[in-house]
Amino acid sequence: MKTIIHRHTISVKHAFDGVVWAITNNPNYLIHVIVSLLVVAAGFYFHILYFEWLILILTIGIGFVIESLNSALEAATDAITRDFREEIKIAKDVSAGAMLIYAITALAIASLIFGGRIVSLLF
Repeated sequence: MKTIIHRHTISVKHAFDGVVWAITNNPNYLIHVIVSLLVVAAGFYFHILYFEWLILILTIGIGFVIESLNSALEAATDAITRDFREEIKIAKDVSAGAMLIYAITALAIASLIFGGRIVSLLF
């Protein structure tokens, strides 16, 4: 039993190391952290509903997952070669495109949750 717990503890440590690496080495990941903190602060400021919190937390979490996978794919392809290869360019472009699509989706979700509240605040 001790070895199972030890292996799990090691796995969690490696996962945490990956998150720390992403935050410290990937500017886009750090942007996600900052924007997420601002969105959470806005949620508290505007007293959003329970269901809206669920949607925001899910949106934030999925964004971090997609950015993490994008970063992992970039690191893996860079480990293969740093020379230009069309297949690697396609893999990186499609992975970045997935994050772009998700960012647009997250912006739409945030607009639906906060848009009316921000307009009411301004006018």
